[in-house]
Amino acid sequence: VETEELHRLAYNASFDHFGLSIDGTPVVWSVEYYDILANTVGGGKPKMKFHFGKNGWPVSATLGTTAPPATEDEQNALVDALQDKKTEFYKEIVASQAEARPGVLRLMDAAIADPSIAVGICSAATKAGFEKVVDAIVGQERLAKLDVLMAGDDVTRKKPDPLIYNLAREKVGLPADKCVVIEDSLVGLRAANGAEMPCIITPCPSSDVPDFLAEGARAVMDDRKSLGEEGDDVVVTLEKLFPANAQEPSFEF
Repeated sequence: VETEELHRLAYNASFDHFGLSIDGTPVVWSVEYYDILANTVGGGKPKMKFHFGKNGWPVSATLGTTAPPATEDEQNALVDALQDKKTEFYKEIVASQAEARPGVLRLMDAAIADPSIAVGICSAATKAGFEKVVDAIVGQERLAKLDVLMAGDDVTRKKPDPLIYNLAREKVGLPADKCVVIEDSLVGLRAANGAEMPCIITPCPSSDVPDFLAEGARAVMDDRKSLGEEGDDVVVTLEKLFPANAQEPSFEF
């Protein structure tokens, strides 16, 4: 699902709601800056702490603060409030704008229909925002058939830490080399690499595109076609990914 721009809009809406500023300048994350941030830090709260740690902690006109939060408890309280409000805005935006990348639901349906393949979703997003997305895009009928469904709240360390993928692999009882991860960011790719799982990248349309192949991706899709829909645009199929009698996944698309 193409969500990074939706996340950015929701963060900026939250910052605006709280009237955040650093040294008199409103806190706004541009498309270009968020591209870099999304490929550097996983999870919403870590992103904000990373940004404020590098640029200074903000004051809030809405909260009536005249000085930045000085203690760790004060900083955590601000980030918690920002994240909660961001999630509210995100749910509203997702309901009207979110859509699956080409071919993702097609491939998911094919995999769900094959009893020899386990299928799951592992997201760094908070459960509240994550559930809104998967409900709207994936749908309850598909979700009920998944073997694994995990959000950022389900792990103590978020991507790029591989914990979420290692836990998912343990749940389905498969070795890492028999798993295939489909990701959209460098943070996600590094999580897959850390779990020693081969990874396909369906990149976000971005002004800051990492060299995913140099970072270890087994395949990188076109950012417009993604996995491909029906007809001539189909790039990745279940048959290509898991050829008959093959001992491991194939990435010759």
